[in-house]
Amino acid sequence: MLLIPAVDLKGGKAVRLYEGDPGRETQYGDPVAAALRWQEEGARLLHLVDLDRALGKGDNLEALRRIAQEIRIPFEVGGGVRSLEVLQEILLLGASRVVVGTVAVKNPALLEAMLAEVGPARLAVGLDARGLEVVVSGWQEATSLSALDLLGRWEALGVRTVIYTDVRRDGTLKGLDLEAVARVRQAWPHELIAGGGIAGPEDLLGLKRLGVEGALLGKALYEGRVRLSDYKEGVF
Repeated sequence: MLLIPAVDLKGGKAVRLYEGDPGRETQYGDPVAAALRWQEEGARLLHLVDLDRALGKGDNLEALRRIAQEIRIPFEVGGGVRSLEVLQEILLLGASRVVVGTVAVKNPALLEAMLAEVGPARLAVGLDARGLEVVVSGWQEATSLSALDLLGRWEALGVRTVIYTDVRRDGTLKGLDLEAVARVRQAWPHELIAGGGIAGPEDLLGLKRLGVEGALLGKALYEGRVRLSDYKEGVF
């Protein structure tokens, strides 16, 4: 199972939000320094999120560009990617994959067009939910949709990578809701990356037992609950 550090960018800084609330953030300084740190500790892939773009409050393109210039490992970028133009903008930075969320829920025709444009290897879908209740627009808008219902639709369109985040627990260090992850795993036969509340190695073990291909790590890394250097080449 691949261990994937997340670097969330807000106002040019690396931050972690508590339960996705923009008003409750912890700052961790220069995002380039964070990206380089995780690279040096053994990460094989970085997950970068432009929170400002996701919230419709500008973007962090300059910081993303600096990260892309400094690191040697592949990275994926999500947050506010809601047009073909922004998709291409992110790929031009050097991203190996782009992550879309709101588009996949609200505009399946655009999702299909994006898949046709870049292929399923370069486009992942972010499944953000409170448990299994899907949220969109930078996690600020609830929907009445079930994560399990959406997975079948996305598979039919050709999606092959889903990144599931439990918003209720993200940034809290409370541990994963492994029952919710298990239901997503059962419904999704392709690549699954999961995160949201990982508190330590026991959560990683739980994900591995479920057959999840990747674990998304944020605050647990920044607070030293998980050390990438403890795992050979960033793999659990």
